[in-house]
Amino acid sequence: MCNLYSITTNQAAILNLFRVVNRYVGNLAPMPGVFPNYPAPVVRNAGDDREMMMMRWGMPPLPRTGGAPVTNIRNTSSPHWRGWLQPENRCLVPFNSFAEYAPEPNPETKKKDVVWFALGDDRPLTAFAGIWTEFKGDRGTKSKPVPGPHLVYGFLTTSPNAVIEPIHEKAMPVILPVLRQLWLLRGNCQPA
Repeated sequence: MCNLYSITTNQAAILNLFRVVNRYVGNLAPMPGVFPNYPAPVVRNAGDDREMMMMRWGMPPLPRTGGAPVTNIRNTSSPHWRGWLQPENRCLVPFNSFAEYAPEPNPETKKKDVVWFALGDDRPLTAFAGIWTEFKGDRGTKSKPVPGPHLVYGFLTTSPNAVIEPIHEKAMPVILPVLRQLWLLRGNCQPA
């Protein structure tokens, strides 16, 4: 599933499209490669306004697994995720494109190619439907752990559409080109 995306649109465009009032990201340079555990901009509700903050990509794993942070959430009926699906923990994850690995290795390189997807050739700004929380443990690499607390996020996934399915047949991110307000504000609005 998607573990690489890009956000290359300038900060002013993000603030305008998502109607952000407060921002806590400093100077936001283009991010041509956002990977799990990297900090990236996320838009969330802040009372009656919206704010953009930097958060680390990867929600806490299921307690019994103790595995790696979870970047993509598909099973929204799981009790582990249910509490974070409420409007106060929903967020928008701005992006311009996301990547999946090709299903078969390239015959020349013997490695799987990275295939990028966007809403158009000009890679317009849009958002994934995300959730966020505060995580109190260490994040970062094993050699350089960063003590918490951390604000962390992940995004929801759904069945792939006809464009994504030939590359990744299991799932794709939930993309919100027009329903962003609905996702942030409505009570029972779970993706399929």
